[in-house]
Amino acid sequence: MAFPQNISPINSELMDTLVKCSDAEWIPQPFDPERAFIKVLWTGSESGSWAVQFRWLKGFTAPQHKHLSASHTFILSGKLQVRDGTLDAGDYVYEPNGMLHGATTALEDTEYLFICNGSILFYDDDGFTSYLGWEELERMKQQHGQK
Repeated sequence: MAFPQNISPINSELMDTLVKCSDAEWIPQPFDPERAFIKVLWTGSESGSWAVQFRWLKGFTAPQHKHLSASHTFILSGKLQVRDGTLDAGDYVYEPNGMLHGATTALEDTEYLFICNGSILFYDDDGFTSYLGWEELERMKQQHGQK
């Protein structure tokens, strides 16, 4: 029996996005350009969502931050110290909007996939120091000659 509804897209220009991750360059992160790197996989200007791959070398510590939206993390390799626990290769974490993080430390050289539905605010004892969102990621790519 044929499906009774027309499921063809209304917007005929819809396209999926393919990123050849092996071709993308690692961009040094401003917090620690010697030990922290990022590959921008996708940014969604219409939603504010974004997907990246992080590579943190052993000993790198990400500053404390607050998630202004939900995020998903999948550890590809290595080990991270997060709050009172560790994340190992193969571990997945969902973090809801509003999640606060103290410092997060790479216990080993670590790579992980990070998908975020909005921005992240970094802060110290004096207040907000920076943020990371789709616009900042696009600026990073432009500064490194990536499209």
